[in-house]
Amino acid sequence: MNKKANYSYVGIAFIILVFGIIFIPKIINRISNDDITRDESRSENVSTNIKETKSDLAYLKIGEEPKKIPEFSFIDHNGDTITNEDYLGKVYVVEFFFTTCPTICPIMNRNLVNVQNHFKEFENFGVASFTINPEVDTPEVLKAYAEAFGITNPNWHLMTGSEDAIYKLANEGFNLYTAKDETVEGGFEHSGNFALIDKEGYIRSRRDNFGNPLIFYNGLISEAEGKDDEGIPQEITILKEDIAKLLKE
Repeated sequence: MNKKANYSYVGIAFIILVFGIIFIPKIINRISNDDITRDESRSENVSTNIKETKSDLAYLKIGEEPKKIPEFSFIDHNGDTITNEDYLGKVYVVEFFFTTCPTICPIMNRNLVNVQNHFKEFENFGVASFTINPEVDTPEVLKAYAEAFGITNPNWHLMTGSEDAIYKLANEGFNLYTAKDETVEGGFEHSGNFALIDKEGYIRSRRDNFGNPLIFYNGLISEAEGKDDEGIPQEITILKEDIAKLLKE
């Protein structure tokens, strides 16, 4: 064996020795702390990054900020004060309706009862129903309505209160159109869509085929119907699917 070979072996041995001195203690430390898969480049703020969710559901954004629902406080059909904080930690569906509605409201609430029954085993699922006719829809009227429709989920609150506050919540808070209109049947005009809210109070939805958020779910076509006279498909099934996704987050 010549001198060059000896120098090569000495060099390799030296590199191995240095590697052992520097890296072996770090490896032992990670193993002892159950942290062998740690990525040193990860952000310290990743746990608070709203994009790091388990589901693929989109956020409704105003500008660049995810839209979080505003604070609210109303009286429900049991006479209890209900606020937005009562829904924190729960996945819930939002609707605006009124009990004397002769057209779309009964359809919407039958569909929501269907959803309610589908998730009857989940204590962290709820519904928020806001009347747009609070002058008529007292807690007593809302309670009778709830009983008539088979509303049994303890997290489903039919709420009444200040007309101005309700209309502002609908049009600005949830972006669900609501207005008085004496020219239409029933005297009120409002959206037949549902909003889906996650456990942290953000409006969520799936994306369409072009990658854009659906934002809302059509509440006017039942699963049994499949589609309406114009061929528009029902969205109760995908609403159920997306509720299930959020319940897992």
